[in-house]
Amino acid sequence: MPSMEFMKPLGKGAYGSVDLMRITKPDDGSEPCYHAVKSSYAHDYESLRKEFRILSKLRNCPRIVQTLGSSLERGVDDYGVRVYKMSMEYAAGGSLASFMETRSLRDSMIRDFTLMILQGLVSIHSRGYVHCDLKPENLLLFPRHESFGGGLKSTYELKICDFGMSTKAGEESEFWEFDSPFLGTPLYMSPESVQDGVAERALDLWSLGCVVLEMYTGEGPWPFADSKDLLPELLSGNGPEIPQSLPWEARQFLKTCLARNPDERGSAEELLKHPFLRNVSDDQKKVMVTGAAGSRREPAVVLESKDAKKKPLRVKIIPPKPLQFKKVSHRPLRLKIIPPKPPGCKLIQV
Repeated sequence: MPSMEFMKPLGKGAYGSVDLMRITKPDDGSEPCYHAVKSSYAHDYESLRKEFRILSKLRNCPRIVQTLGSSLERGVDDYGVRVYKMSMEYAAGGSLASFMETRSLRDSMIRDFTLMILQGLVSIHSRGYVHCDLKPENLLLFPRHESFGGGLKSTYELKICDFGMSTKAGEESEFWEFDSPFLGTPLYMSPESVQDGVAERALDLWSLGCVVLEMYTGEGPWPFADSKDLLPELLSGNGPEIPQSLPWEARQFLKTCLARNPDERGSAEELLKHPFLRNVSDDQKKVMVTGAAGSRREPAVVLESKDAKKKPLRVKIIPPKPLQFKKVSHRPLRLKIIPPKPPGCKLIQV
């Protein structure tokens, strides 16, 4: 019988909490695995059951966080109160929101993540659902580590999670109320959704535009802390301001996502063909990470050349700085691996 050990809390929402659990199978001697387990009390059971049902329909779909197991589990908390649990795959990279707290995203990285979100939305929309709460906190990152030139190369896969507020397309959301007309998190809601409370696929595309804007600016899409200040803007059909400093293709993409007329936003499938994503491919979904864990990291540069791997690497010894620059004594030498630059290669910023 597998044993489940609590490791740490991962997050808490309106309808439950998520904890990291270590699963051990003592009989077969295999390595322990880690699950993200969402727990809800009996009064929120229906919400958790609905989310599990939606995720079951999205099983094996690209860019969607996957559930583990064929049903919800029943258990008790530390006080003996009954709880219901849903096991999911664990995203060791955390959420996009926490990812952006420690670094500035380069243009190419933003395009990669945008493409992954759209791929997830295609899966959701094709099965007749609207996510209704697309935001950085509900986008999880799964790191994949590989050795590269004596260093570490990390590629990230982004997946959409938290379907607790999802609604069938064309239906009125159960979360819409006259005094609080929001189908999801207010900052990411579209003008038409707050007016009638009907969940349409175009809402997710508006939310996507807000997320992309936040990836570029590092700030929320609206300068409001209170939803009461935001509501008049949405009821007037206004959208977030798009800075002129953004790349032209990015601005055009955002104008499409944030179009006042929801029909002008098109579909997730159509947005995948937008010029903003034209040069993004699976081979380019790579993010280089350097530096100590938890420190702010600058995206590195990748050499685009088929011959680069065939060339021998050069090793450059970098001695420690003199004491007058930094008061560190007995500092060990650092090795920097410098891959050769083949003729005609191009530097691709990630």
